Amino acid sequence: MAAEIQPKPLTRKPILLQRVEGSQEVVNMAVIVPKEEGVISVSEDRTVRVWLKRDSGQYWPSIYHVMPSPCSCMSFNPETRRLSIGLDNGTISEFILSEDYNKMTPVKNYQAHQSRVTMIQFVLELEWVLSTGQDKQFAWHCSESGQRLGGYRTSAVASGLQFDVETRHVFIGDQSGQVTILKLEQENCTLVTTFRGHTGGVTALCWDPVQQVLFSGSSDHSVIMWNIGGRKGTAIELQGHNDKVQALSYAQHTRQLISCGGDGGIVVWNMDVERQETPEWLDSDSCQKCDQPFFWNFKQMWDSKKIGLRQHHCRKCGKAVCGKCSSKRSPIPLMGFEFEVRVCDSCHEAITDEERAPTATFHDSKHNIVHVHFDATRGWLLTSGTDKVIKLWDMTPVVS
Repeated sequence: MAAEIQPKPLTRKPILLQRVEGSQEVVNMAVIVPKEEGVISVSEDRTVRVWLKRDSGQYWPSIYHVMPSPCSCMSFNPETRRLSIGLDNGTISEFILSEDYNKMTPVKNYQAHQSRVTMIQFVLELEWVLSTGQDKQFAWHCSESGQRLGGYRTSAVASGLQFDVETRHVFIGDQSGQVTILKLEQENCTLVTTFRGHTGGVTALCWDPVQQVLFSGSSDHSVIMWNIGGRKGTAIELQGHNDKVQALSYAQHTRQLISCGGDGGIVVWNMDVERQETPEWLDSDSCQKCDQPFFWNFKQMWDSKKIGLRQHHCRKCGKAVCGKCSSKRSPIPLMGFEFEVRVCDSCHEAITDEERAPTATFHDSKHNIVHVHFDATRGWLLTSGTDKVIKLWDMTPVVS
């Protein structure tokens, strides 16, 4: 009797809709134009381009504007069609785009920073332009008058910027690995707190104002979820990349986090689950399972006539253990470990198959992603990479 052929389960993955090519250098930032089949991009080649989809199905520039300096970042407000562009020389240039996206009209320039602008955010409700620069300065300006309202010196070059309109809190992530929270008033700011959880620099921030959760991505390959709301102080680590995390976006309606990085990975995390904090690593002079001394514990080695062992830690319980007592590996998705990590033998036996079930999906973009933008209404994701290519993805198979 012939064996019955079972159909393979369909793999849910992003669908590549379009490749947008033509930039001579890296596209540092780009956004999907709402309600249009179009993309706005700024590049290291000094160009600002608005790409609109033609009848041929290809995206071609309806606007091609050359700036006096490389374009490092941008912020676009769809309601006012205000485009703010940060330049390598420290200037922020503002334009208004026409309704048909075929013309951009200069509005004003801000001499915001002494060197390259790293992040910009335009706040329509307050008519503020927030920015950070390589001069280690955070600044905010009035978008009506162009006047500088205030500034704050960060501990290192900032590479992440988010703002909560309701509380007027600004979140700044810098290359030292620190996240700073400031409370902004009209012409002054107050330091609320700083926190540190990354071993590498912060490369991206993403804020969920509903759950009051801040996500930070880092060059240490991890994402940390900081619960600033009801459970203050809770920090959940997410390990799902093999290279630095360079961009984050949050799908608020489905409570899914999208992280992208230098490994080309697009990781979609389900944040609608009860996650657990990783335990603190415990200190001990001997294995907390078999009591064998570690190699620096000379007294116990002498007394027991045993050679000292190397110290490891169980990622589940945090205990200091030797290699023999932690010979097993297991994913612990609810703790953010989607890959297999070291656990002690007793924890390995206690982890159930349900606890090993993944809470994230992994997809290959086939380029080193430096920036993302997610259009929640259509479920489209834009990725721009070091290969100078912009890719548009339909994420509805995985973000739904």
